[in-house]
Amino acid sequence: MTLDSIKTWPKAELHSHLDGAMRLETMLSLAREQGKMALLPADSVEGLHDVLLGVDTSESLAEYLAWFQYTIGLMQDASSLRRVAYEMAEDFATENVRYLEVRFGPILHTEEGLSLEQVLDAVLDGLRAASHDFGIRTGVIVCALRDRYMEASVRQAQAAVSYIHRGVVGFDLAGGEAGNPAKQHLEAFYIARNHLLGLTVHAGESWGPESIRQALFYCGAHRIGHGITMVQDPELLEYAAMHRIPLEICPTSNVQTHVVPSYEEHPLKVLIRSGVPVSINTDSRLFSHTSTSEELYLAHSRCGLTEDETRAAALATFDHAFLPHDERAELARSARLDLDALAV
Repeated sequence: MTLDSIKTWPKAELHSHLDGAMRLETMLSLAREQGKMALLPADSVEGLHDVLLGVDTSESLAEYLAWFQYTIGLMQDASSLRRVAYEMAEDFATENVRYLEVRFGPILHTEEGLSLEQVLDAVLDGLRAASHDFGIRTGVIVCALRDRYMEASVRQAQAAVSYIHRGVVGFDLAGGEAGNPAKQHLEAFYIARNHLLGLTVHAGESWGPESIRQALFYCGAHRIGHGITMVQDPELLEYAAMHRIPLEICPTSNVQTHVVPSYEEHPLKVLIRSGVPVSINTDSRLFSHTSTSEELYLAHSRCGLTEDETRAAALATFDHAFLPHDERAELARSARLDLDALAV
């Protein structure tokens, strides 16, 4: 099994941040158009590439998240948001990703006057255009932020609910876990859950199993973003396997943020062999210098998954999408048929 062969597989992506998927060329172009070159650490694509390799030396999740300042500052107008969303979907479509869930916090893009609704309209417009041009299906997950007040999370939950039939499929809580417990955002999750949105929470990434328990038992999460510290709690591990709670695993990001020492020591294979449903994702195409295909290849070549386990994980991702049952089942069925045909 090679990276090139994986690129031909039908794939889905459930955990990828919009502000972590900007092309370097677009970063430079937007900075010039907006008169914000001072925001960037370099003035050429090559220079930006070299500087952003520094993400790999982040000492913690907090340091990793700080790199997003370079993209968020350029995503404060509708045209830029539309462009980044369109190009993100195009890049995933190029590697045969058929379904993509794009997550971001709209409130981060209101610093220069846009409303939450204008932000969502711009992103959804870009994704619809990409779907038309490249045949990729997309959905949006609205991210509340752990370090913001409940009022901000509630506003974003209300905005997400108002776009349920216009492309928003889920609600999330992102940001640094330590000192920012998920249970502080219960009202926002009640709103999202009461309107039947898919729920996912970044948990068990840089904090222990207690963070996952809060996501599940306070917020009602249907999926867990990362969740790798689950292996520290055998009872919780068994619970997740029994109740089929999917984890959105992002191997490269986990190595970069030092929540695991290396790919070889990543608990991915332990989670899968314990019966926990898993999807394998990028987290950030830009800052993790990766793609869905590359993450699947790393899962096999360095994290220890067998070829069969890697194929099964790729297919299982379709099963965990925040889509109506019939649509999800049809996407999964088509992917299985096509992947089986490639194996012949």
